[in-house]
Amino acid sequence: MSELQAVFWDMDGTLVDTEPYWIESEYQLVKDHGGTWNEEKAHQLVGQALTYSASVLQEAGVQMGVREIIDHLTAQVVSRCGERIPWRPGARDLLNELHRERIRSAMVTMSFTPLARAIAEALPTGHLEFVVTGDMVSAGKPDPEAYHLAFDTMAADHEHRTGAPLRRRQCIAIEDSIPGTAAAAASGMVTLAVPHYSPLPDNGQWHLMDTLSGAGVSTLQELLVRDPSPATA
Repeated sequence: MSELQAVFWDMDGTLVDTEPYWIESEYQLVKDHGGTWNEEKAHQLVGQALTYSASVLQEAGVQMGVREIIDHLTAQVVSRCGERIPWRPGARDLLNELHRERIRSAMVTMSFTPLARAIAEALPTGHLEFVVTGDMVSAGKPDPEAYHLAFDTMAADHEHRTGAPLRRRQCIAIEDSIPGTAAAAASGMVTLAVPHYSPLPDNGQWHLMDTLSGAGVSTLQELLVRDPSPATA
């Protein structure tokens, strides 16, 4: 049986429920610029690269540069998380168990470094070994670049520590959105989809679960055994 080696966590909508903070900030920003926004547009941005989201907000009437929009929204969400971090059900319990079992974890998010750092630093030391953020890659999800970077980063360290290779089919990525699951599956990792704001198809490319509540290491281990997606080197 293949043993679980590492878990790569999406952040917004998977580890924390920050999407309402993003959506609230989007509404206010568009309103401040005299544009129009709605729930359909907001939900279309869930899981997307922030550069893409900023371009959509520009089309909605926001008269700011892409980086200005990203920095503004990120600051708003960081501020809200400073008041309260809305953890997703079961996420911290699973992280705790992974840490106890010495199974490595990292974060792969399209949010930029300030927000990712705020969330990672709110967890006990060592629960997330490192983060890959949207400002570290040239192509955002659904492109798999961020997952490739995260895997390569951990693989180099893993082989240095253990002398053994890190294998993609022994790593699980946890995602909640259409862009995120597409990116994770394309990277060759076993993918667990826990839908939140957007429904996800049961198309054989990933496992589907309603919630992480009650999920443990044995749950993830079982996913490796019955993984539905094609093997990747």
